[in-house]
Amino acid sequence: MAEKAKKKIKGARKIRLKELPIYTRQLSAMLSSGMPLVQSINALEEQTEDKNFKEVLKTVRMDVEGGAMYSDALGSYPQVFDNLYVNMMRAGETGGMLAETADRVAGFLEASNRLRAKVKSAMMYPSVVMTVALIICTCLIIWVVPVFAGMFGGFGAELPAPTQALMNVSDFIKSYWYIVISVIAAAIYSLRRYAQTDRGEYVLDGFKLRFPMIGVLARKIAITRFASTFSQLMSSGVPIIQAMTIVGVATGNRVIGQAILDARSNVEQGSTISSTLESNKEFPKMLIHMLSAGEKTGKMEEMLSKLSDFYQEEVDTMLEGLTSMLEPLLMVVIGIMIGGIVLCMFLPIFKMSELVM
Repeated sequence: MAEKAKKKIKGARKIRLKELPIYTRQLSAMLSSGMPLVQSINALEEQTEDKNFKEVLKTVRMDVEGGAMYSDALGSYPQVFDNLYVNMMRAGETGGMLAETADRVAGFLEASNRLRAKVKSAMMYPSVVMTVALIICTCLIIWVVPVFAGMFGGFGAELPAPTQALMNVSDFIKSYWYIVISVIAAAIYSLRRYAQTDRGEYVLDGFKLRFPMIGVLARKIAITRFASTFSQLMSSGVPIIQAMTIVGVATGNRVIGQAILDARSNVEQGSTISSTLESNKEFPKMLIHMLSAGEKTGKMEEMLSKLSDFYQEEVDTMLEGLTSMLEPLLMVVIGIMIGGIVLCMFLPIFKMSELVM
């Protein structure tokens, strides 16, 4: 089993995002109808079209046939079945509620995919627009501005300072384009490498939380994942301490995740979750109050579910508002960028007309 745990699977991300929710939903339906686990896995193995996932299911089925627990068999492929998935299945398997747990997990995966798609869709438009704007500005600086400046320079007159500065940038890019490209590529590579380190991921996630507008959205997305994941784990019977360990990774933000992991030790010593998180400024007051109410009434799972629904609606509203606000804002930014370049192009003409006058 340990050897399989180290085995890498091609297309693991595609399987997690596309195949896994469908598989889990169908597995729940088959188990609910009374079909045995091995037979259910075999049926899903035969119908899946993804060759890599088919191989994974084949190995899982063989392990279960050999006497292994289903959750242990899943744990052999951490690239496909993460700790959250495996632990929820283990809790359901141990409690004799595998079908119900699979149904909850499927719903959780589908909701996570919907949230991911909404965020990606909201960020797609500004990314494309800014990329096109940068390409247009680069073309203007390299090819168009020198033509206008050359026309004015033919009269032996001195270029206006803004136009001369733009010309210097144009000349530098044309003469040392390989240096410019190398520096940009090195910067992107270094940033990506830094973001993959624990320290880098923590710093960048902290920057996201402090960034205007985006920070509020990033925080609400992390809180949504926290509440949703915690609720699902508790409903599946996963112990609180173990659930906090999993939730700390599942939030998608290292700063908030680390705060949850830090709170875990206090909870182990007898403190309540709400009192421990209250001392951390990363968590909204509303979250703390509802967690406290859930702890006092013994309805923690219900409160977490309500928190998840509330913050999900908040995220949806913010994404719609952010998209609506970004469109005119981007137009202004692009107008300033291109307008500034065009103005630098025509400044020599204005100056030449003054000389003629």
